[in-house]
Amino acid sequence: MTATADAEAAANELMPLAEYLGSVLRRLRALPPLDLDLTQAHGNVLAADVIAPHPFPAFDQAAIDGYAARWEDLAGAGRIGSHPSSLPKFDNNARTVRLNVVGDLGAASWRPVRLTPGTCFSVAAGAPLPIGADVVVPVHWTDQGMAAVEILHAPKRGSGVRRAGEEIAVGQVLARAGTYVSPPMVATFAASGIGHVLVRPSPRVVVVATGDELVDVGRPSQPGQVVDANSHALTAAAVEAGALAYRIGICDDDPEGLRGLLEDQTLRADLIITTGGTGTGPGDMLRRVLSRPGTGRGSVEFTDVALCPGTALGFGTVGGEEVPVVCLPGEPGAALIGFEVLAWPVIQLLAGAEPVFRTSVKAHLLETVSSPGGLREFRPAHVAERRGGGYTVQPLAGGPYTLSGLSEANGLLVLGERVTTAAAGSTVDVLLLDRRR
Repeated sequence: MTATADAEAAANELMPLAEYLGSVLRRLRALPPLDLDLTQAHGNVLAADVIAPHPFPAFDQAAIDGYAARWEDLAGAGRIGSHPSSLPKFDNNARTVRLNVVGDLGAASWRPVRLTPGTCFSVAAGAPLPIGADVVVPVHWTDQGMAAVEILHAPKRGSGVRRAGEEIAVGQVLARAGTYVSPPMVATFAASGIGHVLVRPSPRVVVVATGDELVDVGRPSQPGQVVDANSHALTAAAVEAGALAYRIGICDDDPEGLRGLLEDQTLRADLIITTGGTGTGPGDMLRRVLSRPGTGRGSVEFTDVALCPGTALGFGTVGGEEVPVVCLPGEPGAALIGFEVLAWPVIQLLAGAEPVFRTSVKAHLLETVSSPGGLREFRPAHVAERRGGGYTVQPLAGGPYTLSGLSEANGLLVLGERVTTAAAGSTVDVLLLDRRR
């Protein structure tokens, strides 16, 4: 049997990634909802549909500055329905209509007023519309008179007017459960008379790096030492996923110290992410400690998944509260890929977001790439939109250089278990990382 055949045979013994993710996500539930005011709710996920209790606008109002009038009184003025940008400010040769200006209305006006034939009100944008008015004449279509106004051109009936409920009707669904509350959404809720909404809290995520070999950042690695890049990177990744993330730092491979630290963190965590120690080597203490259940302490199951890079992943619970824990590999590139594949959807599910996975698109591959058989590879890539529509994708460094490739990537090229070569010009799946650039 060839080396390639040996590798494929070994990969066939691994759990398919889709099956593994399904088994993990089925064990989780979204966090209990909270009732928060609009400012606090921003960035959280709605736990229930939001229904408009009031119309917007709440009353008939002027959409522009001008003169609120009855359209019937304007029928003899100039050309009916002409666009204001195409007309002169005033033309002495055109037919005009003269109306008496019986008052001024601003946005703060509240007393109801009524129009009588041959009259109008000077109005500011946002002012309540007088009873009987069905048009607002732009200022530059008039001589801007104060006691009486000459109107040169008449707009169409209803022009310059916003009717109550025109934009948002009572009972309209403003946003569905599972969507993140955005700034425009906050404005929409407020305009509809909503001061509080039911949301899922942002998950509190604790990040721990494990290993006797780890040293903190700020110095280069020496033999027997590895700089802890993972806890910093995964904390940032959790924040990007919408979590409230806390970096604990480095934990040595001391069994009691490791379990005690994790159990202590369950008091402030909705999810714990560890990195390192997921393999079966002599120094992989995390796997040994967490795969042994303790009374009332939960346990973690480690699974070899058909994933490249980083096949060994762990998931389970720790502590009396059975807080979920995700265990990622220690190699930085594999840890970040593992986060995107496993930790990202876990955080989204806890937050109540829908969908839980990154957006996936089809893209035109610009360069031929090879991939290990039997494994689903996630390779860093740069994705660009085509001028005529669709996407192109340029593969970046993968394999042992995944970390350097990820630093430039805005997407992940996904190569399935049966793909050993993807030719330039073929159509491939890409996950969009949607990072701010």
